[in-house]
Amino acid sequence: MRSGKVRKSDKRARSAKQSTLNAPPRERAFLVGIEYKRQRSPASKRAGPPLTAGAQAARDSATSISPGTKVVSAPEFSAEESLAELRSLAESAGAQVVGEFLQHRDRPDPATLIGKGKLEEIAGAAASVSADLILFDHDLSPSQQRNIEGEVQSRVIDRTQLILDIFARHARTREGQLQVELAQLEYLLPRLAGRGIEMSQLGGGIGTRGPGETQLETDRRKIYRRIRHVKLQLENVRRIRAQQRQRRESVPVATLALVGYTNAGKSTLFNALTRSEVVASSRMFATLDPTIRSVVLPSKRRILLSDTVGFIRSLPHTLVSAFRATLEEVQRAALILHVSDASNPLSAEQDAQVELVLKELDADKKPRIRVMNKLDLLSPVQRDAVRDTDDVVHVSASKGVGLTTLLDRVDAALQEDPVRRVRLQVPQKEGKMLALLEAGTRIYSRNYKDGLVELEAEGPQSLLRKLQQWKIE
Repeated sequence: MRSGKVRKSDKRARSAKQSTLNAPPRERAFLVGIEYKRQRSPASKRAGPPLTAGAQAARDSATSISPGTKVVSAPEFSAEESLAELRSLAESAGAQVVGEFLQHRDRPDPATLIGKGKLEEIAGAAASVSADLILFDHDLSPSQQRNIEGEVQSRVIDRTQLILDIFARHARTREGQLQVELAQLEYLLPRLAGRGIEMSQLGGGIGTRGPGETQLETDRRKIYRRIRHVKLQLENVRRIRAQQRQRRESVPVATLALVGYTNAGKSTLFNALTRSEVVASSRMFATLDPTIRSVVLPSKRRILLSDTVGFIRSLPHTLVSAFRATLEEVQRAALILHVSDASNPLSAEQDAQVELVLKELDADKKPRIRVMNKLDLLSPVQRDAVRDTDDVVHVSASKGVGLTTLLDRVDAALQEDPVRRVRLQVPQKEGKMLALLEAGTRIYSRNYKDGLVELEAEGPQSLLRKLQQWKIE
C-alpha cells in the first residue's frame, strides 16, 4: 500500500518539469557578422588579416582613450572568432541561434551598413528559418537600425543592445539594476526619433493649436527625467561605497581586484580563494554585482578580494560609465589579479581588450599579477611547458591547483602593512598577546625561560607595533 506522503525529491522533480513546460519558448536568432578589408597604404604593402567590425571599434576606442599617446595595436579577432563570440552572447541572452551570415566588405554602407542587396538576401535566409530577430555583430546607428528593420521586416538588435539585455537578465541587486537601467536609457535616447505616426504633433486644426509638443519630445523629457533620477540614486550608492571604503582604508587592509575577460573563471577563483559560494557559470556576464570577501595570506596578513564584472571586446561605453561605481574597486585596488583563460586560443586577444578597459579606467599602471587559469584544460605537453614567474602564475581554480603559489606571489607583491621579522620576549602571563602572536604571525622559534617566552616571529607591522615593548633589538 502506497503512502499518501509525497517525497520532496518527487515534488522538486515535478516542479522543475512544470517550470520547464511553463517557460516561454526561446527566441530564434539569426546572426550577421561583417568583416572589413584593411586598406593598404603605398608605404606598407604588408597585408594582415581583415579587420572585423568589432576589432575596428576596439582600435578606435584604444586610440581615443589618450589622444597623442602611442598605442600598441592589440591582437585582432578574426571574423569567424567574432561571430563565435556573438553566438555565445546570444545563448547567454536565452536565444536559440538558427542561422548565421558573414559578409566581407571594403567599407561600411552609411545607410544600411551592409548594402541593400545583402539585406534582401539576409531577409530571405532569416525568413526561411523562422527567425524572430536578427543580431548584428556591430554597433548600429539609430538610422541604420531603422533602415535595416524596414528592409528585413523583422526585429533588429545590435551588439550593444544584446550585451545590455544580458546585463539586465543577470543584475540581482538594486545597485546592479540601476546601473543597467542607466545604460539602457542612455542607449535608447538617440533611438527615439522617427518611430512612426505616434511621433506626430499632438493637437492640430482650428481651436486645437497651442503650445503642445510632439510625442517624441514628451518621451525624451520622460527619459531625461528618469536618467536624472537614476543618476541621483547611483550617486548615493557611490557615496555609501566611498564611506565603506574609508572605513576599510582606516584599517591597514589591502584590497585586491579580480579583473579579466568574461568567462575567464574569475568567480571560480574567487570562491576557491575565499571559500565563498558566489555564482560561477560558463555563461557570459554571470557576475554583475560586486562581492568583497577577506582572505588570509601565508604571512597571516588579511586582505580583501573583490570580484568584478567581466570585460569584453568593444564593451559599450555606456556600460563602463554606468558601472563606474562598481569599477571604482578596480581603481582603488592595491593590486590587480588579471585572470586569463590559458586554454582559450584567443587568450592574447582577450587580454588586449582587458588592457583597453583598464586604460579607460586609468588603472593600467597599477601593479598586477597575471593569473593563467584553467590549467586543467591544457594538454599534458602544454602543462609541462608552462613556467611560473614573479608576476605570472598558472592555476586551476576549479581543481585547486596553484593557489598556494598564487597567494605567495600576492604576499610578496603587496606593499601595504609590510611583513617584518622580529625577536620578542613576552611574559608567560600575557596570554592574550601570546594568542595574538600565534594567530597573526609565523613563529620560527620558541623558548621558555624564567617566566618569559622568547620568540622569533614574522608578521605584519600593524600587529608587531602592539608588541613593541617586548621587542629585543
